[in-house]
Amino acid sequence: MADKKPPPDPLARYWAKRNFAITNEPRGEHAAAKGPALSFVIQKHHASRLHYDLRLELDGVLLSWAVPKGPSFDPTDKRMAIHVEDHPLSYAGFEGTIPPKQYGAGTVIVWDEGTWAPAADPRQGLKDGKLVFALHGHKLFGLWELVRIAKPGDRQEAWLLFKKRDRHARPRSEYDVVSALPDSVVAKPLKLKPDAGTRPAAAVRAPLPETLAPQLATLASAAPTSPDWSWEIKLDGYRLMARIDGGEVRLITRGGHDWSAKMPALVAAVRGLGLASSWLDGEIVVMGESGTPDFNALQNAFDRSRTGAIVYFLFDLPYFEGYDLRQVPLQQRRQLLEQVLTDHPGERLRFSAAFDVDARSLLESARRMGLEGLVAKRKDAPYESRRSESWLKVKNKLRQEFVVAGYTDRAGGEAEVGALMLGVHDDAGAMVHVGNVGTGWDARTAARLKAQLKKIEVARSPFGSAPLHSQRWSARERAAQRWVQPTLVAEVEFSDWTPEQQVRHAKFLGLRLDKDAKTVRRERALMPSGPALLTRLGDSVVGGIKVSHPDRVIDASSGITKLELVRYYESVADWMLPHLKGRPCSLVRGPEGVGGELFYQKHIESLQGTGLKELDPALWPDHASLLEVPSRKALIAAAQMNVIEFHAWNARVPRGARAIERPDRVIFDLDPGEGERWERMQEAATLVRHLLQELGLEAWLKTSGGKGLHVVVPLAPRAGWDAVRDFAQAVVQHLARVIPQRFVARSGAANRVGRIFVDYLRNNHGATTAAAFSARSRPGLGVSMPLAWEDLDALKRSDQWTVRTAREHLSFQSVDPWRDYWACRQTLTAALRTLGTSPAAPPRRRAPSARA
Repeated sequence: MADKKPPPDPLARYWAKRNFAITNEPRGEHAAAKGPALSFVIQKHHASRLHYDLRLELDGVLLSWAVPKGPSFDPTDKRMAIHVEDHPLSYAGFEGTIPPKQYGAGTVIVWDEGTWAPAADPRQGLKDGKLVFALHGHKLFGLWELVRIAKPGDRQEAWLLFKKRDRHARPRSEYDVVSALPDSVVAKPLKLKPDAGTRPAAAVRAPLPETLAPQLATLASAAPTSPDWSWEIKLDGYRLMARIDGGEVRLITRGGHDWSAKMPALVAAVRGLGLASSWLDGEIVVMGESGTPDFNALQNAFDRSRTGAIVYFLFDLPYFEGYDLRQVPLQQRRQLLEQVLTDHPGERLRFSAAFDVDARSLLESARRMGLEGLVAKRKDAPYESRRSESWLKVKNKLRQEFVVAGYTDRAGGEAEVGALMLGVHDDAGAMVHVGNVGTGWDARTAARLKAQLKKIEVARSPFGSAPLHSQRWSARERAAQRWVQPTLVAEVEFSDWTPEQQVRHAKFLGLRLDKDAKTVRRERALMPSGPALLTRLGDSVVGGIKVSHPDRVIDASSGITKLELVRYYESVADWMLPHLKGRPCSLVRGPEGVGGELFYQKHIESLQGTGLKELDPALWPDHASLLEVPSRKALIAAAQMNVIEFHAWNARVPRGARAIERPDRVIFDLDPGEGERWERMQEAATLVRHLLQELGLEAWLKTSGGKGLHVVVPLAPRAGWDAVRDFAQAVVQHLARVIPQRFVARSGAANRVGRIFVDYLRNNHGATTAAAFSARSRPGLGVSMPLAWEDLDALKRSDQWTVRTAREHLSFQSVDPWRDYWACRQTLTAALRTLGTSPAAPPRRRAPSARA
């Protein structure tokens, strides 16, 4: 009997599709598994069309599906996934550009990576056409499903990818992961792979701390909306740290008290995690009938010694199995914690889930559910045993702890308390009266409070000689006041602070047994830096600036709103500001949007207080001062004031100078005539570049965002305005004379029919050009985008990127195409000498050919 033919290598199709002498993709081999955990990767692939390649490790290769729209956490989004050839395991780390004319030509980045776990036998699942699996990645979590929908004989093997309904699922209207997190996790890592045995780089081998104070959140007046923050529910309970040392578990309150004896069932649950040396951080609660934490029920559990119903929500892991994780970014700490709890599921210990969703929607949902509020945490923050601004609490209602300094009897109810007198400590440590609370308890609670307070009565007021401002006290009321030792802490909800700094409409929620009265201060809300959303519905805040009329559509053709435009400028501020700082600017404002009246503004006038800077008046002795956009805040504030376009001079304001006399760049604005093909524009830009190179000058390229291209030549600021303009004119006139069928040096529509006008007048004193990354006030809101010259051939039009797509494009740029622009300090001396004394004189070298 003849030997059976061996089965083909699973990578044969992969190898056959690629020429590895040209592409830099790894050839790879069919390899054995690297460990017990199976890896996955999602590569964002900008080929002929943008898509996402899902790859799951199995049997030594990466099973692969092309997902055109990318994954969604919304279970109702059924995403098409085309099963393609298996890839080698080494492909998981590939980032780069596949050359033109090669299979899959385009740019690839690693969008997400991690481990995956099939819910059943994956090989049988592939045969049956149904694969259910869990992902543990930087961006994707929870259960997912692939279902084959292809029929026999179909040219492509089509599947559907969708999210299973679990605690990670969320509507796409609240959170779209592909737009919220567009960048490479290699270039901009988010979190650790979720293998509990993997140690973060910042983890430090250290002995278990004997004590560890919890990190505390700062009250905020607005919710941060940057993707750098994640959200957790603000749980209505007691803060608790768990210290695990061998078989011993200690439960420590925020005030440092050991409550292990009070909660034996919880001690057993923590011991069941099987950890040897760790600190856990979380909040204990009792869930009410509505399914949300019930603070009163928690108190009753301790009062009646019935703590069996307590649930411990864990949200941080500052120390883990011999490693100090306090300098490890929050998201990596939480990744390890989630894995620990996943491996040991139970009802008493739960993971406090984070939500990377739209802040507005989450706040609204929290209000509807009657939750206390939310906590925002910076994903990259270390763990700090103090009150920190990297953790922010946003409350639905004003609520905080107060010291109980005294009480009054209830009229007609001698056994019950009538009101509690509340205080806080000031910065010097003195007790300050902030009002009273007389509601929020029933008769039983009022009697219990009275009994507690009578045991700690004192003769003198804890407020000393300070006046009591909450009301005018009658003689009878003064006689009814009883003072107590300031050791009890009450949790109080209230509507507002009065001008006299007293609480208004206060309601008692319960006593805080876990907090030290000496630490109680008045909480003052801060406005977070960066993009933020005011907590009152209907308001939008970006970068700390309130956006008025956020839903106003400013471009009817695309539906782009004012809020989208403001958020766009906030998102590209780091790229854009180097092109604006130090330069006089002109702003194009459109209060009614693209279709309404547009006007230029060069002076500060109505833009006072926006952060825009008025330049030195001495620079323009005969005119009003021009303005500058010096900061992120100014950029965002200008957009809030309906600025659509930002235009800048070709010169910076020199330090200590009295005039702007020397430009630091030359701009050639290529403007196509009616009907001119785009290929001719690409050729024209290349011709201009080659001519400049013959003159000894390097140039950089950007789209105008409208119809044309800008070729930009950086200069050392030595020549004056006239010399720079004359040089630009000589270059343009030479082009028009040598290649008249392509170029024209005179403006006017009639002159440039079928030709390209190169505008040298952009180099006059006072002329401006749309800045890099500026939107253009045209239908679609195209963006002026800097490019590498090698990307010119693939460019399809000048407005290829818009306010909605520009940030996505930037996520593929691992290297700034203009990175060398800022250090280039060339002069016009040699170029002027080559051109000769006559501006129209051609260079002595041969003219570049039409395809140069």
